[in-house]
Order: sequence, then C-alpha cells, then structure tokens
Amino acid sequence: MGKKKITPPANTNDPKAATEAAVSAPVVVKKAHRIERGRIYVTASYNNTVVSVTDEVGNVLSWATAGSVGFTGPKKATPFAASKIISVLAEKLKSFGMHELEVFVKGIGGGRDSAIRSLIGQGFEVSSIKDVTPVPHNGPRPAKTRRV
Repeated sequence: MGKKKITPPANTNDPKAATEAAVSAPVVVKKAHRIERGRIYVTASYNNTVVSVTDEVGNVLSWATAGSVGFTGPKKATPFAASKIISVLAEKLKSFGMHELEVFVKGIGGGRDSAIRSLIGQGFEVSSIKDVTPVPHNGPRPAKTRRV
C-alpha cells in the first residue's frame, strides 16, 4: 500500500507560530448574490407539503418540508404546516433580496391554498400562479369484467 505521510504536530507553545498560521490560512467569504425574481414550487400531497425555491433558470436556492419545520404524522399535510413552511422560507429569501415570485402548485393536499396566501401575507409579489398537477388523459386500462 505504501508509506503514509505523517506531518509533525505544530508547536503549540509558540504563540508567534500560531498567529502566523492563522494569518496565512485562506479565508473563504461567501458573497450573498441578489436574486430579485424566482420561482416557488409547492407540492402538496395528502401526507406532506414540500416547498422548493429556485431562480429563473431552475437552480434550487432553498427548500423546506413540513417534517423539516418540526411537524410529524398527519399534521404535515395541514394548512397550518404549509404557512409555517412559507414563513421559514421567507426569512431565507429575504437574504437573497427576492421579492417577485412565480408560484407552481402541484398536488391536491390541504396546504396548497394556505401556502399561496402565506406568500402574499409575507409581502412577496406573486406575478403568476400555475397549477401543474398531473391529470391523466385516459388513465390506465380498466379491470377485466367479472364473470360469475
């Protein structure tokens, strides 16, 4: 396998060496970029509510679910849980500077209307609301007729 390279521990008694090491270490500063327009995707099922925030291209900036906010069991699909998800996401979106949103709603759960109302209540400008719930055109083939 080969020899493993072991670096000797730094002398902790020398304060000058410690400050030089701290000064020479690169400092990584993440710049917060401003995104003024974005999209919010609300997926509301009977069991959970998931909200994702993207920029106009589709890069996910932030997301939250009812479980990540702290709800468990059947409470995750309630309108109250959806409003709490939006309030958590609103704090994250304020740091991006986002104020104009397009909303895409998918599913038939209880949190879909509450999520949109909470967005408007948080002070965001909703430019469009689209329902992207999948609807079957003809559905699956029906079951065979029963012969008695």
